[in-house]
Amino acid sequence: MIEKKAALVTGASQGIGRAIALKLAQDGYNIMINYYIGNEPQAEEVRALCESYGVKAAIVQGDISKKDDVEALVKATVLAFGSIDVLVNNAGITKDNLMLRMSDEDFEDVIDVNLKGVFYLTKTTSKIMFKKRSGKIINITSVSGITGNAGQANYAASKAGVIGLTKTVAKELAARGIQVNAVAPGFIQTDMTHILGDDLKAKIQETVPLKRLGVPEDIANMVSFLASSNANYITGQVFQVDGGLVM
Repeated sequence: MIEKKAALVTGASQGIGRAIALKLAQDGYNIMINYYIGNEPQAEEVRALCESYGVKAAIVQGDISKKDDVEALVKATVLAFGSIDVLVNNAGITKDNLMLRMSDEDFEDVIDVNLKGVFYLTKTTSKIMFKKRSGKIINITSVSGITGNAGQANYAASKAGVIGLTKTVAKELAARGIQVNAVAPGFIQTDMTHILGDDLKAKIQETVPLKRLGVPEDIANMVSFLASSNANYITGQVFQVDGGLVM
């Protein structure tokens, strides 16, 4: 019997992370669902849905900006499934404001989760993949990290940092058969965009060449491809899934 591979997905209790976890479960991966404080009911729902595809799934609460939490998360995944074959760094936060009004704390908090968290997880998980001489690391960045975005100095900086980290780590780990890539979503229908008014969403859609917002499954499908053997000769790349917004 062939052992199922295991995927660790951060921020997987809702939105894009939820869609990624479900798609990878559908692809046959055992799934570790990381969630933040207060999201346990949603994480449990994702776990049950993943298991409906005939795979094992588990949940672990953890703040990825804390090194101890990251090490506990990785350890729990290895204990549950024996290894980690795919890491999806999806968890992220926003604390938007114009730069002149942005507090030091709001800048640092976003950098800590969105960038430092990816660094901690990549460093800790790659040690496991290093020994196996195989693995896939997929980082969820943003088109904001490519173009910048007014009111998001912290977020855009963190996501641009993720792109630089992706390319650097891809070069460092390539000799060990580990591929590292990033996916940059555009405007995706999640809880973040749900709070926007209909008029604003209509204006946003007009800026997208495909004239619609994306859905979480659009991102999950790209992650599924990058996690598969079909992407074994792809590393250090940033894939924009944005309806043509940034060309």
